[in-house]
Amino acid sequence: MNRYYYDLHIHSCLSPCGDDDMTPNNIAGMATLAGLNIVALTDHNSARNCPAFFEAAKKNGIIPVAGMELTTAEDIHLVCLFENLNDALSFDTLLQNHRILIPNRVDIFGEQIIMDGNDEVIATEKFLLSNATDISVDDAPRLVKEHGGICYPAHVDREANGIIATLGIFPDDENFLCAGFHDGSKISEYCEKYPALNTRLPLVSSDAHYLWDIRDKKYYLELDDEPYSGDLVRKELFRVLRGENT
Repeated sequence: MNRYYYDLHIHSCLSPCGDDDMTPNNIAGMATLAGLNIVALTDHNSARNCPAFFEAAKKNGIIPVAGMELTTAEDIHLVCLFENLNDALSFDTLLQNHRILIPNRVDIFGEQIIMDGNDEVIATEKFLLSNATDISVDDAPRLVKEHGGICYPAHVDREANGIIATLGIFPDDENFLCAGFHDGSKISEYCEKYPALNTRLPLVSSDAHYLWDIRDKKYYLELDDEPYSGDLVRKELFRVLRGENT
């Protein structure tokens, strides 16, 4: 078992709120400087910069995780993570049928940029990515699981798009085995106020939209990694996220 410092919630320049400097290679490079080992790219309602991020992560010695931040019909944000890149892209394809297509206002939100592994622009997304889909918070876990992934509520300690702020509770069911936090110092407070959180794995991530939002290493998971490979560490990460015994 070894410690793996993580950040499982980072946006690239594909997200309308993400800075143009949040390119796949810049994210991987900053994560390396921050001492992180495992990093998930989680753009709003899209995984299309994940292939480029996987290339960039390999060059920087980072273990990448493909994901997205799904906006449910209730306007709740869920972090969706996939053990395999192709599964993330398959879910992305499915999601296109559930998006509400509103033209992106470039003058307000900026370009939504899709890049290759060399940070070259290969496309832009013309419809706004951050608005709600028609997938409910109840249906999302099943759909993500069918594509080999897991999901959990993002930043439960925030008012904007947080599941607690929206529903008034943290659901006491098996849909969500983890809970995302933006501020790790609030975990005890929230667990006391919302008892269902006591049986969830808290995951503290930056929700970075700018390079300077990416935090120095602090939060970690202990994972089996013998015989070492990045694929094995990613597999063990998902075993932990799914609550499976190793």
